[in-house]
Amino acid sequence: MTPSGCSAEVVRKHLERVLASHGFARNERLSRFLRVIVERHLEGRDGELKESVIGIEVFGRQPGFDAKQDSTVRTEAGRLRARLAEYYAGDGIGDRVIIDLPKGGYTPAFRSSGAVEKDKTKTWYRRPWLRVAFAVLAMAVAAAGWWWVQHKRAPITIAVLPLTDLSPDPSNAYFADGLTDEIIRDLSIIDGLAVRSHTSSFVFKGKPRNVREAGEQLQAEYILEGSVLRTGQKLRIIAQLVRARDDFSLWSGRFDRELTDVVAIQDDISRGIVNSLRLKLGRGRRRYETSVEAYDLYLRDRSLLPPVGQLPPGVRRHNPIPFQDVIAKDPAFAPAYAGLAEAYSTLASIAGAEPDNLVKMREMAERAIQLDPLLEEAHDALGVVYARDGQWSRAEASFRRAIELNPNSELTRVNYVTSLLWPLGRIDEAVQQLRAAERSDPLSPTLHYVYGDVLISAGRFKDASVHCAKSSDIAECQGRVLLAEGRIDDAIKILASAPNTRYLGYAYGRAGRRREVEELAAVSPGALQQVLIYSGLGDRDGTINALQRIVELGPVRVGLTLSIPELSFIREDRRVKALRGKAGLPE
Repeated sequence: MTPSGCSAEVVRKHLERVLASHGFARNERLSRFLRVIVERHLEGRDGELKESVIGIEVFGRQPGFDAKQDSTVRTEAGRLRARLAEYYAGDGIGDRVIIDLPKGGYTPAFRSSGAVEKDKTKTWYRRPWLRVAFAVLAMAVAAAGWWWVQHKRAPITIAVLPLTDLSPDPSNAYFADGLTDEIIRDLSIIDGLAVRSHTSSFVFKGKPRNVREAGEQLQAEYILEGSVLRTGQKLRIIAQLVRARDDFSLWSGRFDRELTDVVAIQDDISRGIVNSLRLKLGRGRRRYETSVEAYDLYLRDRSLLPPVGQLPPGVRRHNPIPFQDVIAKDPAFAPAYAGLAEAYSTLASIAGAEPDNLVKMREMAERAIQLDPLLEEAHDALGVVYARDGQWSRAEASFRRAIELNPNSELTRVNYVTSLLWPLGRIDEAVQQLRAAERSDPLSPTLHYVYGDVLISAGRFKDASVHCAKSSDIAECQGRVLLAEGRIDDAIKILASAPNTRYLGYAYGRAGRRREVEELAAVSPGALQQVLIYSGLGDRDGTINALQRIVELGPVRVGLTLSIPELSFIREDRRVKALRGKAGLPE
């Protein structure tokens, strides 16, 4: 409990409500400021709520900056207090929790609305007509502020299309893709930019380019496109920043350099974009000093890690694991450790994988953070590890830190949803995170697959069907919506074409087609398949017995399984509650 008597969970839920309001939703600067001070206070880290620390971590100031000469933090704190006052006078007028930022410091205070009511008895607030007048005035101010935020402070949306590989050697294709990905990552941590993710941008790889159409599909105001020519140790990169609505070129650059200058070229491209759009370079911009050979291996190995939800072709139990060769060349290259943690995460999800993969994943993520505390993907990986161990509070802190460092990372938000929010039944928060991820990655089939599944778990079947149509498994997603609507025969027709038969077995059970159920069970004995088959048949005891196999796969898998509506008929069974406890899930 916080000193106010409000639990940390209540405060966090209220914080999400505040951040989703008009006054904060499109102002990443103030939103990040508020989230940092609230989270640090809830985590007992008040010692970090100093002007020197906030200036560096929130507003991108350099270490050692002179707070007496640079008043940014104090100025923004004043704006935050004003914005909170507007919120509680308008959208939040009936909220049960109030977040304050007392003057003279950066440690927030939390109060219940009951405490506010006592204060009201001593003020003009007792007068109803003044209360109404003030509320109307506050809403007018908030509306004006919202308009200003929308038109002046909204992040600029930009997409980086895959650089065209012009190299004579086709084996160098990974280099152009890897360089594209690195530019996306570099731009993602610049204040004022909302960068479309790798998955959506790479939909356009190898396709004829139409900047206006790409801008519309990616919901991006600006497009960065270009080409890479690598010949031996010589490198030529041509890049162009184009305004999507009228195909107008704002900036272009041609870089003829040695391969050793590849990181400097990335900096030059970022700087060209920043200067053209008149932004400020963001907090924590990374620049690593490493050898050309190590960096080249890093780009190659990153090409082995496709989007979340897919098994990388280069990651197998009996093959060399990506990034180990990079670390052998440069043991101080932090992104390689984060990449290796991601590879171990994939390995840990393979049936029959070595049990120590999670241990290795944690070691690699912690090593990456030691080398670079501002490396978002390392905090993301650590969040996955903690969640799979059932250490929910530590997992959430890691995911929130990763999002704080890079709000544009759709991978982190999806991991946050699938590893923690969804398994714990925090569906509304999961939807909020997926909505934010969709803004960064509007064309990702995997994201829409997860989004559809979460909405199905929430019983929002009409909304789910919209995402089903864009998902990586349209048949399964749409079939489940039809099942929820009671259209069993229609669902069976669609599910018969799905790559996975797990929900087809459930549908056969619902239809009473026991022969087909038994045939599927014989050829597809997976744990979830068995659970769904018994569930479709309405066999309570069989379903709960089959769930015992899921427990062996860890608390995240148990939480995800129990969240699906197909198992709603057993949720109140005392054996299921005992199973949740055994798996380390809260009631």
